[in-house]
Parts: sequence; structure tokens; C-alpha cells
Amino acid sequence: KSAIARFSRTLGTLVTSGVPILQALNITRDTAGNVVVAEAIDKVHDAVKEGESIVTPMTGSGIFPNLVVSMVDVGEETGQLPEMLLKIADVYDDEVDGAVTALTSILEPIMIVILALVVGAIVFALFLPLISVIQKMQGG
Repeated sequence: KSAIARFSRTLGTLVTSGVPILQALNITRDTAGNVVVAEAIDKVHDAVKEGESIVTPMTGSGIFPNLVVSMVDVGEETGQLPEMLLKIADVYDDEVDGAVTALTSILEPIMIVILALVVGAIVFALFLPLISVIQKMQGG
């Protein structure tokens, strides 16, 4: 999801700034940070270069979710592609933030329990020889 958000935000920003779509796709591919997404962007670039729609190769790649493809399609048809790409980026950024927050809220208690077990094991390991010495002194 973060790769899709990065793709959408980068492409949307570049197109909004007046960069030609083919050049924007090249820059987006180079900054994708994900090999699979970069390959999909490369296919989109080749299709657009041949005069096709952006949506056709996006659908065929299987990388882009239906929501992204639909919003890009609407943006392309209405002439508001940059705005739609930025909206896609906002939606996916929010989803990633929510997932990170949920994961953090789950991991914190688990980390506390693990830390407590480690500290307990260290304390037990320190006091076990002491208890053994005390028992020998009482018994002998």
C-alpha cells in the first residue's frame, strides 16, 4: 500500500507541476522503491507511449487494486488525473498510518511481556546460586 501511495503521490505531483506524462512515468518508475511496482509502471509507460490509456496496463498488471484503477480511469476521463492520483495517495497513506498504529498497539504489550520474562529470568539466574548456598549453610 505504501508503494501504491508513493506511486500515486509522485505521479500526481509531477503531472500537476506540468511534467509530461511519459517523463513523469519514468521518474516515478525510478523512484518507486519496489521492483514489482517499477515493472508495472514500465508497462504503463510503454502502453501510454503507444497511445493507449493508462488504465489498461494498470488493470493487466494485477499490482494496482480496483479502487486505484477506477479512480485513475475517472481522472483520465474527466481530465483531473493529477487530483485523483493525489486523492489515491491520501487514501493509501491514511490506510498505512492506520495499519502501523494498529500494529504498534498490538506489539507494545507483547514487548512488555517479553521484557518482563527476560528480566525475570535474569533475576532467577542471579538468585538461584544464592539460594543454593543458603540451603547448604543451613543443612550443613
